[in-house]
Amino acid sequence: MIDLKTLYAEDTVAWAENQAAALRAAAQGGSNQQLDWENLAEEIEDLAKSQSRSLRSHIRNIIVHLIKLEYSPADRPHRKWRQSITNSRVEADDRIAESPSLKPRVEQIIAEEIERGARLAITALDARTELSRSLQQELKAKSYLDMFSYTPEQILGDWFPPEPDKP
Repeated sequence: MIDLKTLYAEDTVAWAENQAAALRAAAQGGSNQQLDWENLAEEIEDLAKSQSRSLRSHIRNIIVHLIKLEYSPADRPHRKWRQSITNSRVEADDRIAESPSLKPRVEQIIAEEIERGARLAITALDARTELSRSLQQELKAKSYLDMFSYTPEQILGDWFPPEPDKP
């Protein structure tokens, strides 16, 4: 007999295949199958967390590029940023379609990712010397959360910020 805990520690793919086969057998009426319930539950929870992390990452990427579009005076990268936003929106939609229970969490994820996304965008703009003086001053006076906010419709819909004024 296979020691499931050892198999899990040594080869998670083999463990997963073993557990999938055991689950299928149990589903067909053989519920006396030996299952590694604790690790199986942990792996299933990790799968859910992975889907949530993926959605969070796509939303953060959208925020980063929306901020760059809104505040960068440079013309060239705008097309790439718009494409990145579009790609991340498609991926986020896929995650939500695959796991509809994520949809009610979108607003909270956006709120949690605003600061991280803003920090990444501002750092990138500053490194490219595209951070305007007015934005620098505003950043000293306000928090990222006070400066940047997006609705779920802006994040996941077709919205793009208006182009910034050129110097």
